[in-house]
Amino acid sequence: MSWEGRFAPSVDELLALVQSAIAALPEPFATAARGVAVQVEDIAPDDILDELGIDDPLELTGLYDGVPLTQKSLMDVAQQPDMIWLFRAAILDEWCARGDVALDALVTHVYVHELAHHLGWSDEDIATIDRWWE
Repeated sequence: MSWEGRFAPSVDELLALVQSAIAALPEPFATAARGVAVQVEDIAPDDILDELGIDDPLELTGLYDGVPLTQKSLMDVAQQPDMIWLFRAAILDEWCARGDVALDALVTHVYVHELAHHLGWSDEDIATIDRWWE
């Protein structure tokens, strides 16, 4: 297999993988996902890393920024849209380091993990259900 002319997937190519993951979601998750914007960036912005106390931007593959559905009220006025951020360099770094998972599966995993936060699940809730890393 020749590696000549091959490059790491771009931000747009990673976004296409996320869109495929969204299209494959079953109900009721597909409905919940429609209310969340998705942004793919190369790395997490410094202000987000600082807020989370993270020094190495390759440690943050994704982030949910919004109010979980379990905490929303019809009376609340949204200050900003709910957003799922995925960070390309960190995802590619984890993908390379693992070496045992397809890139589309990793992107889907990171996206679904952040969507679970939108649904109001804690990291502990997600870990109970999702034994993906084993």
